Amino acid sequence: MTSQILSAIEQVSREKNIESDVIITAVEEAIVAASKKIFKTDESFGARFNRSTGDIEVWAIKEVADEVTNPRRQITMDEAALYYENPEVGDTIEFTKDTSKLGRIAAHTAKQVIMQKVRDAEKENVYQEYSQRIGEVVTAVVRRFERGSVIFDLGNNVEAIMYREEQSRAERYNQNDRVRVVIVGADKSSREPQVKVSRADERLLMKLFEIEVPEIYDATVVLKVAAREAGDRSKIAVYSTDPDVDPIGACVGMGGSRVKSVIRELKGERLDIVRYSDEVALFACNALSPAKINRVIISDPENRRLEVIVDEDQLSLAIGKKGQNVRLASKLVGWSLEVKTEEQKRAEADAEMQRMADETAKAKADKAEGKEVEDVAAEAGTDVAATDKEAASTETAVEGATDVASTVAAAEAEPEGVPLKFLEGLTDEDKRILEVYNILYIEDILYTPREVLAEIPELTDHIDRIINLAKKYASEFGE
Repeated sequence: MTSQILSAIEQVSREKNIESDVIITAVEEAIVAASKKIFKTDESFGARFNRSTGDIEVWAIKEVADEVTNPRRQITMDEAALYYENPEVGDTIEFTKDTSKLGRIAAHTAKQVIMQKVRDAEKENVYQEYSQRIGEVVTAVVRRFERGSVIFDLGNNVEAIMYREEQSRAERYNQNDRVRVVIVGADKSSREPQVKVSRADERLLMKLFEIEVPEIYDATVVLKVAAREAGDRSKIAVYSTDPDVDPIGACVGMGGSRVKSVIRELKGERLDIVRYSDEVALFACNALSPAKINRVIISDPENRRLEVIVDEDQLSLAIGKKGQNVRLASKLVGWSLEVKTEEQKRAEADAEMQRMADETAKAKADKAEGKEVEDVAAEAGTDVAATDKEAASTETAVEGATDVASTVAAAEAEPEGVPLKFLEGLTDEDKRILEVYNILYIEDILYTPREVLAEIPELTDHIDRIINLAKKYASEFGE
């Protein structure tokens, strides 16, 4: 019997890849649990498995105490002296129990405890192994399907689960299919298979390129980032550490052989390989390939927003079917991309210019109105003073009213600024374009924010020159 127990422990250790010490500890704990059921007492039990003979010893443990409150767990000093010399309070004494009473019920209890311990040990082993392999591509065999999820066999009695959201829309699976999957997680607390795998993760795409492209393996070409909509379209950004090596050409391969192998593995998924750049505007232009981009504007650096300006005939290509191209490009760049045409951007600039012109006109009107009220108040104060002193005549009052009217008329006739024709160095074409955008005076150039003026497409390359001309005029002739 004892040799059978030892043989069983060795066999389980080999099959489950579990240390024999773990199984022996489980056996000892199982015997303790069984003893509590058989002896039906609240005694403290201990068990020991003899690794040489295979014998199992069970004993009850009692603690030496001055005053015994629980005779099943405690023993007096005098009683302890019968077993040991010079016992002290707190010492423990073991009393051997008869294991012949441990029958079928004890064996069943022990079996349950051992099986649970073995399962826990298996889970810990699987977790320790696969938590270190996240991001690795492995070949798995389809075993079964559960509520839309696919269960794979990874070998060595290890199962993996691929949830519906981790599956490619272009793929269908059958039992016993061999499939490449990427490990994306490991869990030791779940009742489901502990290992989580995916066919939709970006890491699968990157690993497939690493397998196919030797330049990636030797770090000549670097895969920076990837974005996927599995089963439909993906984008991957690459750059080269060697100026003589074209990263896109290396990934495509001779006659497209390398990229075709990846596409074949992904069941026809479309791939865009773009060049990575540290300059976000340039990277955004590359990411929106194959659309041609006119320019990129950083509209909100804090919230990472970009405006991408294209020609009308490139708008649909830049956005893509159902917004897919710009959506994948946004994921790739890590910024929110908003695609606009030149006409849309010009209309926005016109609206902004008009708004600013309206605000300027309103401010000037409010200023003129305030000056008129001030002059009228001053006239009223003069009249009151003349009445108090009884020194003003009707002729003086009429003269004062005439002066006020003249002042108001002069304010109304005062021009809004210096016309553009007086700005030396400004070309007729510059003047025409500025007037189209309701910029009529030199002051309009000086007080309009530069970023707003830079939105005028026709003056993008000349706006700094125009602003400098206005500043030079102000320094020579301004107040």
